[in-house]
Amino acid sequence: MISPKRIVIVGGGSSGWMAAAYLDAALNTPALRVADITLVESPDVPRIGVGEATIPSVRHVLAVIGLDEVEFLKRVDGTFKHAIKYVDWIHGNGDSYYHAFGRRRLEPLDFSATHWLKSDRSLPFSTTISAQPTLCEEFIGPKGLPEDGTNLAFSYAYHMNALKFADYLCEVATGRGVTHHLDHISDVEMTEGGDIAAVKTRGGLRLEGDLFIDCTGFNALLIEKQLGVDWVDCSQWLLSDRAVTIQVPYEKNYPVYVRPNTLATAVSAGWIWEIPLQNRRAWGYVHSSQFVDKDAAERELREFVGSIADDSPANFVPFRVGYRSKAWVKNCVAIGLSAGFVEPLESTGLYLSDLATVMLTEHFPHHGDMEPLAYRYNRIIADRFHDILDFINLHYCLTQREDNDYWREVRRPERMHERVRAKLDFWRHKPPSMPDFEDGWFPGQADTPLVSGGLPGDHRPPVETGGVFGLSSYEAILYGMDFLRDECDRWYGKDRPASKILQPVAERIQVARERLPKHDAWLQRVCGMPDYRKP
Repeated sequence: MISPKRIVIVGGGSSGWMAAAYLDAALNTPALRVADITLVESPDVPRIGVGEATIPSVRHVLAVIGLDEVEFLKRVDGTFKHAIKYVDWIHGNGDSYYHAFGRRRLEPLDFSATHWLKSDRSLPFSTTISAQPTLCEEFIGPKGLPEDGTNLAFSYAYHMNALKFADYLCEVATGRGVTHHLDHISDVEMTEGGDIAAVKTRGGLRLEGDLFIDCTGFNALLIEKQLGVDWVDCSQWLLSDRAVTIQVPYEKNYPVYVRPNTLATAVSAGWIWEIPLQNRRAWGYVHSSQFVDKDAAERELREFVGSIADDSPANFVPFRVGYRSKAWVKNCVAIGLSAGFVEPLESTGLYLSDLATVMLTEHFPHHGDMEPLAYRYNRIIADRFHDILDFINLHYCLTQREDNDYWREVRRPERMHERVRAKLDFWRHKPPSMPDFEDGWFPGQADTPLVSGGLPGDHRPPVETGGVFGLSSYEAILYGMDFLRDECDRWYGKDRPASKILQPVAERIQVARERLPKHDAWLQRVCGMPDYRKP
């Protein structure tokens, strides 16, 4: 009988425990144990309690792990998320739009975007093609009560307490056989061939492994400090490098609703998120230290939140935007912040961790030969990173704000990635459509390999098909940010008919109003969330 592969995960948090729980659930069965998993984490390393918003892909991860949704929501103070609402990103005058997780496409051919471009744009594009912006404005959740038996539901993700999520996954994973050690790594043993043989702890443990996973955050204890894998800096295209956060419990101030969406408001040197949980709201100011110092950033955030935050402490979280030139080297795989990070504008922090875990499962070295698997794994991870980098860069490139040095700086041509420039230049000839996302290459885009590369001789362009952000996402941001307004004036004239909500969308909104409860009502009925409006 073949012995199970020994997996040693160094570092905990959401990334480490998600990797442990997912790998155990995906690889092991009661009848066949493919992997013996050990996680060791330092008891003294502060945990970063941000990254509380997700995208729908997290539901796949939770399903594979086998978590019951209601129990999950209870354990992590979770709420539902239909969309992200962007405020003040275009002109800074109160403008807003939504990036929703779902939209209605007409069959057999969908021309809804073209029809909107030919309209007067009096209604936001997202509102015309998706019910979810309207449901967000009316604080209606994405699904019905269990006892109602309705099959009406919308695509959704979650907001959650990231620290409680890690604790919950720890409980689940260790209950199924994952070994957990609270100890400091004191040394790393290497083989003559350059692989990691074992990690040693201050407490006297020696943990041998066939595969090591580095979840030690920006410290990158294994992938960088031991294996010397370099960091590819991407701060040229995304200037933010720090966040300051504040949390206010509902006992202190309940807003009479629980938003079923994330709020992202552009301010003087970055943007502020608002994330609702079952027991509190959290705000975070993602900003550039080049344009605002710590004191000024905290002051601006407190002014934004108001007096309800007067007694709430602020927490600063520095970060760097970039990625590891290779996430998998020898027998070590970096997951989480040790592998890469993009600012959380589209809630992709946890996504990069769950993607890495899923891809590692798909490329698991059952037979010991890791090199071909690592080549392909590195290619996929780098592709997805660049996909996210481009998409977030797009938000800044399209702003028309010029009210201060920061917003003028993000609009400079040097701050636009050449891949984004190639896309926008092409789409000024014709609006984006589905074929544009089948190969990820656009005229004017350099045909160069990724830093992490694939196999020798792989010279495909950096982003290929299969990214997380496709046509629907790009349409939401492009048209939300008023892209192609001048072109449409030239193409279709300025006297155009009023924009309208698609009839199927209008019908779906009406049905949702009749059959779906308010977001807070669902949480109260199903999860036991307190009614904070009662005295």
